[in-house]
Amino acid sequence: MAKEDEKKESGEWKEFFWNPRTHELLGRTASSWGLILLFYVVFYTFLAGMFCLTMYVMLLTLDDYKPTWQDRLATPGMMIRPKGEALEIIYNVGETESWDSFVEALDNFLTPYNNSKQVDNNDACVPDKYFIQEDSGEVRNNPKRSCQFNRTMLEDCSGLSDRTYGYRDGSPCVLIKLNRVIGMLPEKEGQSPYVTCGAKKEDSDSIGEIAYFPPNGTFNLMYYPYYGKKAQVNYSQPLVAVKFLNISRNTDVNVECKINSNTITQLSERDKFAGRVSFKLRINM
Repeated sequence: MAKEDEKKESGEWKEFFWNPRTHELLGRTASSWGLILLFYVVFYTFLAGMFCLTMYVMLLTLDDYKPTWQDRLATPGMMIRPKGEALEIIYNVGETESWDSFVEALDNFLTPYNNSKQVDNNDACVPDKYFIQEDSGEVRNNPKRSCQFNRTMLEDCSGLSDRTYGYRDGSPCVLIKLNRVIGMLPEKEGQSPYVTCGAKKEDSDSIGEIAYFPPNGTFNLMYYPYYGKKAQVNYSQPLVAVKFLNISRNTDVNVECKINSNTITQLSERDKFAGRVSFKLRINM
C-alpha cells in the first residue's frame, strides 16, 4: 500500500507540473499564462512610465546653478585645518615626525591659495563690500567671478616665511573656515563677521596669547555671497589663521573658536559645529 500511495502521489505531482491531457503547465494553459504575463508587462510598464514622468517633472523644477529649495542656515558650520584625529592636535616639539603630518596637511590645503594661482583665476575685489553679480532676468551671468584670497594674507601662518607654520617652535597655526552656504549674506550695516578663540573655563589660564590673520580674524564681505560650485567655479573660500603664541606646554588645552556676526545672534546647542568648533591642543616638550 505504501508503494502504491507513493506512486500515486508522484503521478499527481507530475500531472500538476505538466498535464498531457489538458496541456496545462503548473495548472494553467498556455493562453492563461499568456494573459498573466501580458497583465504584468502592462502593469510594470505603466509603473515605469509613471516613475519616469514623475522624475521628468521633478527635474524640470531644478536649477543647475542654485537649489530650488534651500534651508536658510542661520549659522553656517565651522571647521579647522589641520583637524587631526577626533579634532585633536597633539605633538612633541622635539620630534619632527609628530608634527610633519600637520605641516603637510596645511601645505596641501593652501596650495590653491598661492598668489600666482589667485592672480590667474580671480579678481582683485573691493574690500568690505559684497561682490554681488546679479543675473539679467532669464540671462545667466555665469560663470561668476571670484575674489582673490592670497596666501600671503595669512602672514605668519602662510607657510611662506615659516615652512613649519610655527609647529617647530611650539607656536602652531590653525586655519579656520566656514562652510559654504549659497546666497548667505553674513552681516548687517557693513560689519564683517570675525572669529574669536578662547579656552574652556578649566583651561583659561593655559591658552596664552593668540594672533589672528588676516587682522582681527575677519571674513571679508567681498567673498560673499557664494553662488555655488557650478556657477562660481574658481571660488576661494576665505580663511582665518589662528596662531597660539605661548600656549602652556605638556597640558591639554580645550579650545573653542566661534564666528561673531550681527546676523548670528545665538548658537545652536543641538549642533556643536554650527558657528563654532572645539578642538584639543597639546604641545609636549
